[in-house]
Amino acid sequence: QVQLVESGGGLVQAGGSLRLSCAASGRTFSSYVMGWFRQAPGKEREVVAVINSSGNNMYYPDSVKDRFTISRDNAKNTVYLQMNSLKPEDTAVYYCAASGATRPTAPYEYHTWGQGTQVTVSS
Repeated sequence: QVQLVESGGGLVQAGGSLRLSCAASGRTFSSYVMGWFRQAPGKEREVVAVINSSGNNMYYPDSVKDRFTISRDNAKNTVYLQMNSLKPEDTAVYYCAASGATRPTAPYEYHTWGQGTQVTVSS
């Protein structure tokens, strides 16, 4: 079973950028689809990016398309989320997660979660 640890969150002004990292332990990382989710206070957890096991197929919802980029380095057991042009509404706890499903976009399709990292975007 893989374990996930996120890092890179923080406070940034609107229009700024942040890069989140998610380091995975275990030898099965390269076989998993990886996703980034976020959850703001009082709101449901929502997907912001998904990448397949080989890293050549990505999914983004319209809310972050053209601003966020997911990537992975299977040699380093790490998945990244580059976030540009950040908006106050991007403020949330961001989680990475691992799935064995095909193109999973719902939280229930993921079996392993990190502890989350806070991203705060000030106006």
